[in-house]
Parts: sequence; structure tokens; C-alpha cells
Amino acid sequence: MRIKVLKDGPYEVTGNVPLREMKIGANEAGESTRWVDGKTFKTEETYHLCRCGKSKNKPFCDGSHTHGFDGTETADNMSYDDTAVVYCGDGMELMDDEGLCAVARFCDAAGSTWRLINGAENEALAIRQACDCPSGRLTVVKDGKKIEPKLPREIAVVEDEPEGKHGPLWVRGGIEIEAEDGTVYEVRNRVTLCRCGGSGNKPFCDAMHMEDGE
Repeated sequence: MRIKVLKDGPYEVTGNVPLREMKIGANEAGESTRWVDGKTFKTEETYHLCRCGKSKNKPFCDGSHTHGFDGTETADNMSYDDTAVVYCGDGMELMDDEGLCAVARFCDAAGSTWRLINGAENEALAIRQACDCPSGRLTVVKDGKKIEPKLPREIAVVEDEPEGKHGPLWVRGGIEIEAEDGTVYEVRNRVTLCRCGGSGNKPFCDAMHMEDGE
């Protein structure tokens, strides 16, 4: 399974990677509290996903990128361990790479994950919030071990229904992402790829869909 970033073009997905929709679910206060399963897309062994944000056949590419899309990759290839800030809590730590934030807002509920790590009684909730973070910005560390959710190897198309936005592509379960020059980005359990075309950290999402997306 592999995702290849094509020069000024779409993501080329190979290896029969399952593609599904995942929706952000909110409570009565509007806080993101759960993931809601959406539809499953029919795919083939190889398919192409829109990266410019202009396709009329989202999430699939329809060639709209040929009308002037600049898909130049600007992300560095540093490891998460090297870029994340570590916050020390009560019996646990929280790793945070703010540059990866996709604004899914699971970290905001119940007073924020950063506050929750300071109370041992909130450990389970802090872990759940960090694990619900689709980009992997947040990771709880307990007894020296990173706590990661068990995720299938698939791509989830995020729909942010509470905000009325098309979210990023959530790459789950550790699928290789190959840059246009052939290098491979760090393989991680949770990664979000830009699909609005506006990210300043291409190919990764930097939440520009919240400003420019629909």
C-alpha cells in the first residue's frame, strides 16, 4: 500500500487501499467528541484522490488540477519525535507537534487535553482525546510508551459536519506516503493530507480548509 504525491497533481493510491468516509460528531455544546462512520467508496487497485480542492467528483480527481494548481511540497521530513514538544502531566506526558494540527477539535472538550493530563483521574479521557486526533499532532506517553489507537490500513475522507467543511484525508494504520521526488515521509499511524489545495505544509494538512475550504 502506498500513496504517491504526483507533481502538481493528485495523490496516486496503489495497493487496494480501502477508502471510506469518517464524520466528526459533536455533543450538544458543539464539542468534537466522537467519530461517526460514513459511507464506503468503491475503488480499484489504483485510484487518484483530489489534491487541488477543485474536483467536481470529490474525493476523486477529475483533472481540475491542470488549470493552474501549484502542488509544490513544502513539508520537511523531520520525525515526529524531533519536532514535538513534550508536556509533563500527572503520571503521563503529552507530545504535541502543533504544525500538524488539522483542527478536528477533539482536544478541546472537557477543558482540553493539556489540562486533562494534569489529573490522574482524567487519564482515560486524555488518552481518548489524543487518540482521536486524526493528524497525530497529540500523543499520550505512559511509562515511556506512546499510546496509539489500533487503526486499519485505510484512507478516511474526513467530513467536518459541525463546521460545514470538507476535512483532510486521514491516512490510517501506517501507509507509506512517497513525495514526488521519490523520498518517503516518516510512516506514522495517523497522518492527515491536504485536499483543499491551500495548505502551506503540503502534502500535509495545516487546517487551511477551515478558512478556504467549503
